[in-house]
Amino acid sequence: MGQSKAETQGNTRISTEQAPAAIGPYSQAVRVGEMLFTSGQVGLDPATGAMVAGGIREQTARVLDNLKAVLAEAGFDLAQVVKTTVFLKSMGDFAAMNEVYAQYLAPEGAVAPARSTVAVAALPRDALVEIEAIAKGSGPVL
Repeated sequence: MGQSKAETQGNTRISTEQAPAAIGPYSQAVRVGEMLFTSGQVGLDPATGAMVAGGIREQTARVLDNLKAVLAEAGFDLAQVVKTTVFLKSMGDFAAMNEVYAQYLAPEGAVAPARSTVAVAALPRDALVEIEAIAKGSGPVL
């Protein structure tokens, strides 16, 4: 399947083909005990390697689908996310991003994760949004 989990000194690298491959010397995510630290995801379609068509809403949905895939590979889900950092190319996109984000990470009755949102000058592949996450699981370490 092309998925991999490699361990070094208690850190387990998480990788899945269901999210875009790392485009540099980093892991899609690293698990340390019950904690999972994801790298930032942008709106690349893992099947094509291309940015999804559309604007901030479409890119945000793809970003969160990519994060969901990385979390799943490590045995986590979105409900276990405790912190996110959102990088926006334009704060003018905040409201639209927030609407999509809420559907994935703050459904009614859920405790939304803590979050920081920052505007940046540019993102990889000219993305409009990038999101990284920290999740806390339970049970045995993979």
